[in-house]
Parts: sequence; structure tokens; C-alpha cells
Amino acid sequence: MLLNTGHSGLDDPRYAAQVRKRELRPVYFLHDLIPMTHPEYCRAGEAQRHARRLETMLRHGAGLVLNSQVTLEHLHAYAAPLGWRLPPHVVAHLGTAVLAGGGPPPLRSPYFVVLGTIEPRKNHLLLLQVWRRLVEQAGESAPTLVLIGQRGWECEQVLDLLERCDALRGKVIERNGCDDNELATWLHHARALLFPSFVEGFGMPLVEALHAGVPVLASDLPVFREIAGDVPDYLDPLDGPGWRRAVLDHARADSPLRAAQLQRLRGFQAPTWAAHFTTVEAALRDWKLLP
Repeated sequence: MLLNTGHSGLDDPRYAAQVRKRELRPVYFLHDLIPMTHPEYCRAGEAQRHARRLETMLRHGAGLVLNSQVTLEHLHAYAAPLGWRLPPHVVAHLGTAVLAGGGPPPLRSPYFVVLGTIEPRKNHLLLLQVWRRLVEQAGESAPTLVLIGQRGWECEQVLDLLERCDALRGKVIERNGCDDNELATWLHHARALLFPSFVEGFGMPLVEALHAGVPVLASDLPVFREIAGDVPDYLDPLDGPGWRRAVLDHARADSPLRAAQLQRLRGFQAPTWAAHFTTVEAALRDWKLLP
């Protein structure tokens, strides 16, 4: 058996040939179909590369592991018009662990964290416009926005604002490199994690934040509701005024929205790696790939 947990290499037709040559039974992990469902958020040519990856998975896989029911639904919708049947498959949510961090708050004033690569589908642009308006209206009393993640692709407007917008200077902090301890400290003291993505295959930052007891303001995406239920406060990713109101509320020491979410958080059960591997190993046995 060959267990491949990434997408790398699967767009090379030689990959499947080498797997067959070695008489391996491959099981693939599918993270998302974003290049197919939302190619506008990906690099040029990525849809064609992902189509080849999916062909390798569907035509040659002995089994598939998927990170969410939403990803499985997208795969069914993609494969059906092509007449392709899915190999044996199972949905296994990714696990997480509490990020171990400590120390005093990095900032004295209220702040919010965004965690993820700066790329179009993460919707940083909306937040920067929201923050510009907050600074215009509240000045130095406006909360701070902390962007944790490396710069990605096709995000020139975001980078222009980060580098040339005087209004955001000092009120938006960019952390391109951040170890686990620093990340945990930033997250632990934040008023909330902001997650305004247009599309996600899973959403690990959401799970990490909730597991750490940190409230989340997130886009109203089916996959977020699948893994977090009604715990986060959900907003439309295009509703700038709505995000501004939610941020202002959560920034308050007596925030009613934040207090209500903290109450809901008490019942949140984060997916675990133990449950993930129990599900995967049971599937591998059902597929006769493990004794």
C-alpha cells in the first residue's frame, strides 16, 4: 500500500505509471477541489494541473481519504459528468492540538488575528478596507489587525495597502514568520480570529482557535458549519459593514457577541488526530489494505 497525503506529483502522468510498475495500491488524501470550483483564486494553469491530479486519484486510487463532507460533495459533482466512479472513500476530519504558548499579551490594546497565507481567496482585502474605515473613524482607539502568514500569489492590491497605506501603518501588523509558541501567544490573547475566506476545503485555523478557547468571526461557509456548528459568528464574506460592526463589538470589554460565543464554545468538541486515524485505519481494513 502507498499512502499519499499530499497533492504534489499527482499531476505528472509518470506518477501513476510508477505506482503500477511497483504493484502498489495507492490511497490518496484529497484536500479540496478549489482549483476546479474557484479557479479565479488560483495560479494560472492550476485548474489543469488539479484536473490531472484528480484523474490520478479517481482512475488509479485504491482508496480516497477526504478532509470534509463538503470536499466529498464537490468531488461527486466533479466526477459525475465525466462518468467517473469514486474509489472506496472515507471522510476523516483533520485533528488538532492545543497550541502551547505563554507569556504576556503582545499588545496592550485589543487586537484581532488572521492566520493563513496572503492569497486572494483568504479575502484579506476586505479586512484591510474595513480597518482603513475603522482607523478613519476611531483613530488610535481603533483595534489592531495582526496578519500571520507568508505572502502568496496574485495579491497585489493587498500588498499595496500593506506597503503604501499610511492610515494602516501601526494598526496592521504583518508577521510573515512565526513559530508555534509566538503564534499561540498571539492567538491566545486575541479578541477573535478573523476568517473571511471565500472558499475552504477544511479550515484548520478555525479549529485551532476554537480549540484554544478563542472566538472566531468567519465566513458563512458550509465546511465551517460542518466542523464548528453554530459556535462561530458567521458573516457574508462580502459584507464589509457587517464585519466592521462585528469587530467593533468583539473589541469591547463588555462585548455581548463575544460573551455569547464564549458560552457556546464550552460545548465545542475539536476533531482529534486519534479519531482521524481510527477512521482511516478502519477504512483501510474495510478496503482490505490492512490486516
